Amino acid sequence: MDDEDIQALAKYRLEQSKENLEEAEALFDINKFKGASNRAYYSVFHAIKAILALEQVDFKKHSSVIAYFNKEYINKNIFPRELGKGVSEVRFFREKSDYVDFYIVTKEECENQINTAREMIKHVEEFIDKKIK
Repeated sequence: MDDEDIQALAKYRLEQSKENLEEAEALFDINKFKGASNRAYYSVFHAIKAILALEQVDFKKHSSVIAYFNKEYINKNIFPRELGKGVSEVRFFREKSDYVDFYIVTKEECENQINTAREMIKHVEEFIDKKIK
């Protein structure tokens, strides 16, 4: 891939992230916290994948994407440690709500996940802007 294609992929994935966040917010507004939790997770996940696009790094497993992000970006203080904690929480609640029967995501948990997604998008936009310039 040339630089132009790499940048286009990063921007595309960031747009996916923003769209997922909009879906999470819409579901939250109608008290569909399970769906909102899922969409908030995917917002965070696609934002991370936008960063990885710039490095031309990709993984098949979600856990590998997140582990790499934590190792290369959180542990090296490129992104705030608090954001790394938020990413772990978003993943935890999404997995529980998707795979554990009868698990109910609370309104507060879901709101925190959406806030993490917003924060992630803000940081990723800034990161991509710096890398592309």
